[in-house]
Formats: sequence, structure tokens, C-alpha cells
Amino acid sequence: MDAVLAAVKDFQVSVGEAYPLGATLVDHGCNFAIYAPDAKAVILCIFHRDTEEPWAEIVLPEKTGDVWHGFVSDIEAGALYGYRVLRGDLDLHASPTDKLLIDPYAKKLSRPINWDARQYKHDSQFMIPKCVVVNEQAYSTQSSSPVQVAKHKRIVYEAHVKGLTKLHPDVPKAHQGKYLGACHPSVVEHIKQLGVTTVQFMPMCAFMPEPFITEKGLTNYWGYNPINFFAPEPRYANEDALAEIKTMVDTYHHAGIEVIVDVVFNHTAESGKGGPVLSFKGFCPYQAYLLEQTKRGELVYSNHSGCGNTVNTSHPYMMTLILDAMRFWVTTIGVDGFRFDLAVSLGREPQAFNRYSGLIRALGQDPVLRNKVLIAEPWDIGPGGYQLGNFPTPWLEVNDKYRDTVRAFWRGDEGVTPDFATRLMGSRDVFHKGYRHISTSVNNVTYHDGFTLHDLVSYAERHNLANLEDNRDGHGHNLSANYGVEGDTNDPDILALRERQKRNLFATLIFSQGTPHVLGGDELSRSQQGNNNAYCQDNPISWLSWEMNKRKQDFLDFCKYVIAIKRSSSLLSEVRLDDDAFTVTRNVSHVNWFKPDGSDKASEDWNEKHNKAFGVEIRGCALDEHTPEHWFLCFNAGDNDVRFHLPTLSPNGGWTLRLDTRYASLKEQPNICIQQVFMQAARSISLFSFSEIQR
Repeated sequence: MDAVLAAVKDFQVSVGEAYPLGATLVDHGCNFAIYAPDAKAVILCIFHRDTEEPWAEIVLPEKTGDVWHGFVSDIEAGALYGYRVLRGDLDLHASPTDKLLIDPYAKKLSRPINWDARQYKHDSQFMIPKCVVVNEQAYSTQSSSPVQVAKHKRIVYEAHVKGLTKLHPDVPKAHQGKYLGACHPSVVEHIKQLGVTTVQFMPMCAFMPEPFITEKGLTNYWGYNPINFFAPEPRYANEDALAEIKTMVDTYHHAGIEVIVDVVFNHTAESGKGGPVLSFKGFCPYQAYLLEQTKRGELVYSNHSGCGNTVNTSHPYMMTLILDAMRFWVTTIGVDGFRFDLAVSLGREPQAFNRYSGLIRALGQDPVLRNKVLIAEPWDIGPGGYQLGNFPTPWLEVNDKYRDTVRAFWRGDEGVTPDFATRLMGSRDVFHKGYRHISTSVNNVTYHDGFTLHDLVSYAERHNLANLEDNRDGHGHNLSANYGVEGDTNDPDILALRERQKRNLFATLIFSQGTPHVLGGDELSRSQQGNNNAYCQDNPISWLSWEMNKRKQDFLDFCKYVIAIKRSSSLLSEVRLDDDAFTVTRNVSHVNWFKPDGSDKASEDWNEKHNKAFGVEIRGCALDEHTPEHWFLCFNAGDNDVRFHLPTLSPNGGWTLRLDTRYASLKEQPNICIQQVFMQAARSISLFSFSEIQR
């Protein structure tokens, strides 16, 4: 170790090393390294562990290139620290030394951060949580192996750590809304019995609710406002966030369930001009964020997220930091993949999108990350921000075209049947054969930012007054319907139709080619009272209700049954067609489309705007077991029953009814075998499998 340069209170200080960045424990102390290229001096602040009172201030003694560093003796795991920076430029923002800064490489924070204008105004140290020195080796051992789910078998379940268990009756009070609650045996068993393979948790990186929403008396419940890309959110922990989130991930792995984390690498809680100085703005604002000039020549932050500042993912420092953070979440916390919020930001170089940007290329070759699940939300609000279909293999992409088409079809809109059929078979107009796997499309009818499934069939308009924005926020084009009454009703006919439409939407989602995305709570018929933008509702509006009645139980049983059919079938999970050169092997011999009268669909029939009923036959053989499969799906989104003529294949064969969404309960569904004609109910789906009749 370097010769001691100075003694500060109880610590001896030497120059240390420039890398790795962050706080790195070694024998007899800790090395501190921070990227701050324009700083005149960087001051390391040590705090008492029990009170967070200041203990020592140490000027980092050395600078190597753009990195300031120093070694401090006798620092142990659990020590609290932060930084103050003396900068020479105050053009873009104010960054005086009275702003305590969070280390961008901090692996743990002492507590959650909440905006407090009074505490921030002068010395911000009372508002800012302290970084915690972590012995990463103490967390590095994995008690379970990562879960490997074949991409065509993946079914994603989106959940919020707090909302998942805040009202769960089996979860102890101390664990409700926490990491340890999210892995309670009753919760894990529910997810496992539902049949999903993968839980996608909404952001779990440390975040701060925005000042404007905090000052309204609300909060940022969703967590899409990060202050650090490494540290797990302390709100969801009782004591040790890092240990508890690892326990959660390990528990899911033991149950055979993948864990994906939603990450926000497009902006931070520091916001745009006038936003708080919390971390990057104090260390490296010109490198961390994209900048542009106004017509007046003023230098401002780019705003491609709607949150005021856009992360400059093409800068070497930020690119490296993002990759390091992802590796930490994989190797230390143990997650199996990532869903990237506003993922176009990952490909901006620096402003225009490039599907082979440096960061995307780096992800593709990284030995730790390249085989993990990568899901893009393929848009942002910047120039050229809609990039659906433009991410490289093996990325998966959230498909808003699927959502809108499926909603419109079942609402009864005219002229959408051709598009619906395209979405059903993997959206090959977007994810082209030979270039993208058929599971590339992440199909959804509901997501966290919108109506729940129950509200989608209960409300024609958004009802967001509780957000205190005069109902102006949230999506206005929801393709939803209330079927006669807005919101809650006791009308049995309306309730029956709503439940049928939920079954239609859910069954379509599961039986479509692609990767199904289920919004957590939809299987429980969760309602947000018509709120389609509940980002600031940390209350029962957003939390899952686990109270059940017969109607809810019938729908939950339906969801389990439909997923079980999907998982039992090779063809319903992944069709490999003759004209798709993405793979060599084939499992489909025929895909045929039919009109209700049994004739083949002619091209002009797809363009008939009144056409709302059709059938599709899928015939082939499972690749792994060489088991023949033969399916026929009937769709009828019209208001009238339709007589379907099923394909006649053999005088000794018949079509066994496997699913009919007209029935409110699975117990009502008949066990029948049909050879020729079937009366398809209005607004329903039927699924048949063909088999030879034994005589």
C-alpha cells in the first residue's frame, strides 16, 4: 500500500488506486475512487454508522486522469460515506460543496431518499442517504443456480415488490410490501400454480420520488426515477436491502422461476434544468447526460424521456457504469435478465438511434450478460424514438401493436381482423422471418402503465383524478369499453359479458405466438378504479387484493387452465414454419385459415371490414418428443353466434373441445367431440384438438 500522506481524525490516508471505481474493501481499509473529470477537488465524507453525524472529511489525495482516489485505513464493511465536490464551472447547474453526493458506484444505501426542499436548500447531507461500504464477497455466494427457461416456453408475470404483498393475508406484517414478503411461500406458490415461468419486477434500483409529486402529498410508487443503478431500493427492506433481495431471488430460483428486473438507464432523479444535485450532476454532468443547444445557443439537457434529463449512454464512462451495474445485478444479486425502460436511449449515439450502438454491441459480447434475458421497451419521446422491430437478435421487444390490435378486435372494432391474425402468429410484419425468433414479440394486453384487465372491460374512459392532474395524465387512447355502465355495476348481463371478454383477451394473449406478458393481479381481477396511470398511488388502488369471490375464483382457474394448455403444447408455444429460415428444424406441416363456412380464407376476405370470425388450423409434431399435435382455434368477436364448419379430416376422427370462453366456469364446459359443425357463441374463442376416435 502507498505511503501514508496524512492522518485525518481516526484515519490514515494514502493515494490508493484509480480502479476499480467505488468503495473497495481490502486488508486494513478501503480504496475510494470516483470519476469527476472537471472537479477542482473531491472531498470524501465519513459518517457515524448509528447517527449519520459527520465523522471526518478527507480530501482525496490523488487524481489519475479523470478519476480521483485515495486509500483510507481502518474502514470496515458498513461504514457510511458520501462526497462533496469543488467544481470550477457552474454554467449548467449549481454544484457547491454544500451538496452531499451519492457515489454512482455505491452498492447499498443507508435509507430511502425522499425530496425535502427545506433540507436540500442549504447543506443537503440531512436529506441524502449515505452510501454503505459493502464487502461484496459476503454477498457473492449463490445459494441457487440461475434458472434456464427456453425462450418459447417463457411466460412473464409483471409485479411490483410492494404491491404484490402489501395486502396478502399470509405474509407477516413486517414483511408485507418487502423483498421478504415477495418471496413468502404463499406468494411463490400462487405464481408457480398460475404457470408463469418468469417474474418481471418493476424497478428495484434505489429511486427518489419527484419533487413536484412529493409536494402534492403523493409519491412515485412505481420507482421509475433512479438515483443509483447498483443499490437495491431500501424501501423494500427491513434491515439489509442487499441480503434481502438476494434471498428473494434465490427463493424464486429454488421454485424454478426466473427473475427479471426493470431498469431505468434513460434518466435519473436529478431531472433537467433546476433539478436537484444528487450524484451525477455534481461529479460529471457534461459526461453523464446528453446536451443540446437551444435556438438561442443555450446549453440544456436533452429530454427524450419526459423527465428532464437523458443519460448519455454513448459516453465511455456511462457505458461502462451501466455494464458494471448489470453485471452486479447478475453476479451478486442473481437476476436472470433485464427489461429496459425506454430502451431507445441505449442506442443513441449520441442523439440518433443506432441498433448496433456501442452499448448494444457491448451487451451482445459480454460473457456475463449476453445470454441473459434482454427485453426492450423500444421507444422514447426523442427524435426517431419509435424503434419497434429494430433491436438485434436475441433481444425481445414489447409490442404495442399487439396490445392495440387485440384490444380493438375484442372490442368489436371493424377492419382489424387481418391485423389480429398477424399479431396472433407472432407479428411477422414487424419481426421478420429469418431474422428474428418467433418469440421476439413480447405480447401484452395490459401493462403497469395503463388499465388492468378488469378495468379494460369496465371503463371507457380514464379516471385519474386521484393523481391531482385534473385527469389530464395517462393514455387517452385505451381501446377499452364498459359494456353499458362506467365502472362498478350489479347488472348480471354486463358482469357476465365483462368476464367473457376478460377470458377472450387472456386466452388470446396466451395462445398467440410470442412471449406472453401477464400484468400481475389480472388473474385476481384487480381493479385500479379506472386509473390508468397509477404511478403515484401507493395505496390499495395499486396493491393487489387477495380477497376472492366465486367470479374471481372462476377467472383465476381459467387463467391457470389456459396457461397449462399452452405449456403442454409445442405448436401453441412455437411454430417453426417452412418459410422461416431462422431455424433449420420444423414442427409444422400445415397452418390453414378458414371462414366459418369451412372454406379457405381468400385474400379479399381479410379486408372485409365486417369480418370478425375466422378459424385457424395448426398441425405438426413436437420436436423433442415427435408427438403429433393438431389444433383448431375459432375466433368470433361479433355480436351474433356463428355456425363453424370444422375441417373434415377422417371419418374416424373428431375434434375434442378443449376450451370455450362462453362458459363462466370451467365446470360448465362440456366434454364433447365434434366432427363437422360447431355453433360458435358471440364474442368467444373455442379451442379444439383433433384425435382419432377409438372404436
